[in-house]
Amino acid sequence: MIQGDENRVRKTLTVKASAAVAWRVFTAQIGTWWPLADYTIGTSRAVDAVIEPRVGGRWYERGEDGSTCAWGTVLTWEPTSRLVLTWDIGADWKYDPNLGTEIEIHFTAEGDRRTRVDLEHRRLDRYGLHRDRMRAVFDKEGDWGRLLARMAEAAEADAGGETP
Repeated sequence: MIQGDENRVRKTLTVKASAAVAWRVFTAQIGTWWPLADYTIGTSRAVDAVIEPRVGGRWYERGEDGSTCAWGTVLTWEPTSRLVLTWDIGADWKYDPNLGTEIEIHFTAEGDRRTRVDLEHRRLDRYGLHRDRMRAVFDKEGDWGRLLARMAEAAEADAGGETP
């Protein structure tokens, strides 16, 4: 294991869609592929997830009653290539604005309609004694890879109208 790897989880997959489509589906259409029935922390039933398209923007879920529940903040917004978000959800699955783990996603075009998506969730040491448990959640149990696969499926369906 490379020094520091215990504080990060990395996932990579290839999407059969352009980088523009993969970016749009990940950012503007996150509510269509994020499993809101299971991956939610608000008190109201979640009906959408939102990433505000700018540095300093919020990343949050919206409840059926109109309430919002923060997940983090946009640190870097570089359409259609790079996105960095804070993940401010603690080991108790509650919002903690001081947590500050980070998720960095790169969208790299590999031909006309193929995009490599690299996700790194880092700074897991910020979970303290809960680091190993949370790393297991992000790597295997809750699995960023599974979430990326859902995003890829949505992007590939959306890319049906792309011209090569």
